[in-house]
Amino acid sequence: MKQDEPYKLNRRNFIRLSAATTAGASLLPLDSFALDKLPAPMKRKFGKIDFEVTTLGLGGQASIQWTPEDVDPVPIILKAFQMGINYYDTSNLYGPSQTNFGKAFRKLNLIPGEESYDEKLRKSIFLTTKTHIRWGNNKFPADTDTVRNWTNGDHGMGAIGDLKRSLSQLFGDGQGNYPEGAYVDMILAHNLNFMEEVDVLFKGLETPLDPDGEFGAFVALRDYRDGTNLTGLNPKHEKLVKHIGFSGHYSAPVMMEMIQRDRFDLLDAMLIAINVNDRRMFNMQYNAIPLAKAKNMGIIAMKVFADGAMYDKDAKWSNVPADVVRRVGTKAIPSRPLVEYSLTTPGVHTAIIGIGQIDDDPMKCQLVQNFYAAQIGPDELSETERRELEELGLKAKDGKTNYFQIEKHELSAPNDVRVEKAGTVAEVSWRMAFAGDEPLSHYELLKNGQKVSELEHKPLVTKDKMIYRFPDSQPGDHFQVVAVDRIGRKASSESLTA
Repeated sequence: MKQDEPYKLNRRNFIRLSAATTAGASLLPLDSFALDKLPAPMKRKFGKIDFEVTTLGLGGQASIQWTPEDVDPVPIILKAFQMGINYYDTSNLYGPSQTNFGKAFRKLNLIPGEESYDEKLRKSIFLTTKTHIRWGNNKFPADTDTVRNWTNGDHGMGAIGDLKRSLSQLFGDGQGNYPEGAYVDMILAHNLNFMEEVDVLFKGLETPLDPDGEFGAFVALRDYRDGTNLTGLNPKHEKLVKHIGFSGHYSAPVMMEMIQRDRFDLLDAMLIAINVNDRRMFNMQYNAIPLAKAKNMGIIAMKVFADGAMYDKDAKWSNVPADVVRRVGTKAIPSRPLVEYSLTTPGVHTAIIGIGQIDDDPMKCQLVQNFYAAQIGPDELSETERRELEELGLKAKDGKTNYFQIEKHELSAPNDVRVEKAGTVAEVSWRMAFAGDEPLSHYELLKNGQKVSELEHKPLVTKDKMIYRFPDSQPGDHFQVVAVDRIGRKASSESLTA
């Protein structure tokens, strides 16, 4: 396929999905456009959270963070509200993003305590912020390469300092003060990459809590969720956050570890990178996302356009206004199918997308185009159609867009395989294998090289192991567990004896 050749979808409803004549534009109603003519936005139940989230959420980066000189970020937020979008994402590491949301919230009468406060509107949206601080208080070791403790605020208050800073910028004076009644719907432990970070976050939950010593962010944030003061950090018994979650772009195993370690009914949602090039990497859709789905977590997709690398931007982190993509797709890579791919990944509820610009012309307005693209049911694309969409990814930098994700990983053997013998019964236990570019199907159980049985693969949402018992085992028998994926590829454990 030539680089400048438009990508064509072999689909029954191609006309509904993309425009063949306008570069990157999706097919919209041909009459004059107005926001009041938009359909009601599609919504999905947000996992176990009692909220129906719109399939399109507004990301807090792009022009809301790295604002070009000719762009005002506040109208972007106001337009999202007008369109009925109800999920909003920002972070303490996103420069002026939270402050820009705060300016919009004042125009929308979303400031608690003010006479004009619109409590009904506030309850109708889901507002998420993030912290990159892993420790709950200011008693922590010096930062290391693996346990990052970054903030744009004050380290002295740990993760709670970031939570209060968010409330001050979103609803208060931006100087640390926030009105009574202010809250965020969720805070995420953001951008997890390493197992050591998971260890720190759960410190004080998995280990005895010492309020005078070191403990992780989660036990401190739980105090501000529940109004308790087990850590000593919440003497006023405030409730400033309703839900706690986590996010990651890089490591599927780390994301899986987070889910399996949560024995505390703590984590309600996961924000995760997922786009058409996911299967070309150590993918999320067959590893971390099935675990979150099995645990009924809210699942938010990000990096739908690979942080702009699907288009003009280099495959690197954005950090200046020039990195903001302000077009609506291209003729070769329309934006709409990319959005549809993420939203039809099994388990995903909403996709947050940053906006470079809005426009009165709906064909040039990223927000309007993404809105229409997001009006798709979770099962509306077949597996064959999703495979067709993955070909789009090859047209962007030869598919090498996901710089933020671990390189491709083939199907692995089952992990941590053990054999124990009691009398004539050999008990074999193992942890889940990691999927390659196809989902796991089942495990074969071998005794002395011969298949004895098989067990269907099911995502394990705890650190418990899968178990199979071999009766009538003799001294010297050897056992193996073989992971099998959907197309029959296999990866076997070592041969073990009891």
